[in-house]
Amino acid sequence: MGKQLTSAAAGILLLVGVSAAAAQDVIIQPEQDTVIREYVKKKPLASLSLPGVELNIGTALPETVELYEVPDVQYRYVVIDGRTVLVDPGTRKIVKVYD
Repeated sequence: MGKQLTSAAAGILLLVGVSAAAAQDVIIQPEQDTVIREYVKKKPLASLSLPGVELNIGTALPETVELYEVPDVQYRYVVIDGRTVLVDPGTRKIVKVYD
């Protein structure tokens, strides 16, 4: 009985881990990427400086950072250290960094 329970628990943990990893893999379609790039070019923002915050996919931005809408796109953007950053507004995590 204990062995079966342990195997079931291990299986659940494996599924949770796979789901968490998949959630971090955001795929932005080329058409959507073009819309985002064109919009942020037309609507430039002042660049912010966030000492101690690394601009990596999955990094959560502080609540104090204002995120700006891209029409018809689920993500928001902000410019940090001269780089445009695409952010999931629900989690505030970076999904893409544009150079």
